[in-house]
Amino acid sequence: MPPQAEPSPSPTSPAPGVTIEQTNYASYQLSPGDALEITVWKEEGLQQLQIMISPDGTIIFPLIGTVGAAGKTITELKDNLTTRLSDYIADPSVSVKLLNNQGNSVFVIGKVNKPGQVFSGRRLDVLQALSLAGGLTVFAKEGSISIIRRSGDQVKVFPFDYDDVINGEDLEQNILLEPGDTVTVP
Repeated sequence: MPPQAEPSPSPTSPAPGVTIEQTNYASYQLSPGDALEITVWKEEGLQQLQIMISPDGTIIFPLIGTVGAAGKTITELKDNLTTRLSDYIADPSVSVKLLNNQGNSVFVIGKVNKPGQVFSGRRLDVLQALSLAGGLTVFAKEGSISIIRRSGDQVKVFPFDYDDVINGEDLEQNILLEPGDTVTVP
């Protein structure tokens, strides 16, 4: 009987030695509201700590205090924690796991089929958010859609003409949404 070939790994399975969170969330930027599980190997008081990123984008971690997390990838946060913990622990081995990404959400309101909060494991553009909200209703004013973005005390409004973008015109209107953005469909 001829030897059977090893089955090739499926395209969705991670490479050997790569964890699921590294594969799926390598470029995911953490946001306020995301829940993390952080473990420092062989450190009894630092095992499986479940921490939520606060509204100001930080976490509070034992020994080192406040650490900026929002806007960082999981790998960047892990490296930052490892560096800061090395002042207190010899050669710390830190793991960071994303438990949920409730912080990466946008809101779609108005004349869409399913208005409300839209969650995603990655950043969405306007068309993708509208799609997840069930699309526009027949009464929607397709040329008057806007995106509202708050940044500190500033409010920015971005216009979006659905018909133009669908027809391949003015595609720069189809911006990547930031967590907390609101898409309004009059």
